[in-house]
Amino acid sequence: MLKIENVSKTFFAGTVNEKQALRNVNLTLNDGDFCTVIGSNGAGKSTLLNAVAGVFPVDTGRITIGTKDVTRMPEHRRATFIGRVFQDPMRGTAAGMMIEENLAMAARRGKMPGFLWSSKKNETARFRELIAQLGLGLEDRMTAHVGLLSGGQRQALTLLIATLVRPELLLLDEHTYRA
Repeated sequence: MLKIENVSKTFFAGTVNEKQALRNVNLTLNDGDFCTVIGSNGAGKSTLLNAVAGVFPVDTGRITIGTKDVTRMPEHRRATFIGRVFQDPMRGTAAGMMIEENLAMAARRGKMPGFLWSSKKNETARFRELIAQLGLGLEDRMTAHVGLLSGGQRQALTLLIATLVRPELLLLDEHTYRA
């Protein structure tokens, strides 16, 4: 469940550039709900997702995911249970790492880091199987660096990465790639 209560966010408060991006936003989503937020450019859609993800602190209000009050929780802690796909296909992956390495890191979301973060043999077969379902031929390019993929391939991979470990909440910000 996601509960947003009276959340407000103002950027550059008290300056000539002041911009009230969110004003007393309230939203409750139950497990299994799907919600689409629509609005014109600058309406605050991405700001709302960033507030939920913890990219910046909100000025007022409260954000709860499941039973956890995440209002003041840092972004890296929220990332252990939030999956996210950004509108920019360059975000959400590590361009200098191989496809397999990106998937191996995603498989460890929420777990304590250790010395052996790279893919294990039994994972490689699972990763190949999952990525083959995308129908992009990437299962034959597991050692290719993600930065060499097209925007659409990278965005599809990012969605797989965001859901590899089932998140409590999945945030999609204009996730369909357009060149």
